[in-house]
Amino acid sequence: MKHLLSLLIFLAMGYSYSLAQGSYKLAVLKYNGGGDYYANPTALPNLIRFCNTNLSMGISKDVPYVEVGSPDLFQYPFVHMTGHGNVVFSSSEAENLRTYLLGGGFLHIDDNYGMDEFIRVELKKVFPNNELVELPYTHEVFHQKFDFNGLPKIHEHDGKRPQAFGIIVDGRLICLYTYETDISDGWENQEVHNDSREKRDQALRMGANILMYAFMQ
Repeated sequence: MKHLLSLLIFLAMGYSYSLAQGSYKLAVLKYNGGGDYYANPTALPNLIRFCNTNLSMGISKDVPYVEVGSPDLFQYPFVHMTGHGNVVFSSSEAENLRTYLLGGGFLHIDDNYGMDEFIRVELKKVFPNNELVELPYTHEVFHQKFDFNGLPKIHEHDGKRPQAFGIIVDGRLICLYTYETDISDGWENQEVHNDSREKRDQALRMGANILMYAFMQ
């Protein structure tokens, strides 16, 4: 219901989600600063395939890149962001992203190892008065179709525990930041990282939970 109300807000603002033939359309966020926004090119397509096959979610297979400051951002109810390095949002880009999120959009950021110190600074430009808060294991995002006690650990890197952070506005989680999990690496083609079947299944199931939560809240 909340998602439907958010959709009506978007329409009133002159924007529209691309829901042709009942399909949601997702996108990957393109940002400036030199970070590799294009990392994990097979990740979101594989997650979409998993969700459509196993959960009949009807998501479009087309996954474009969309720039932070573009009005095209408002065509997509869910946008995924990843990378290993620097991220820079201009003031106009931060404003555009804030409008998108407050209007009903959802942003999932997955630190692909090396993004953390940069994205935290840039998110303060978007929401200077809202802190990233760690989500408890009881949060609904972990208990959609699949039950998890927090994020799965896909790649070790520094050996830290995986953490899920969020920006919550008026009780709504509008931005999910997954850290020290590399969950989107687990969505990639098996030959890219040679992850085990178990790890990939964990990543895809948690990814499905994220999409379900974003669409249904």
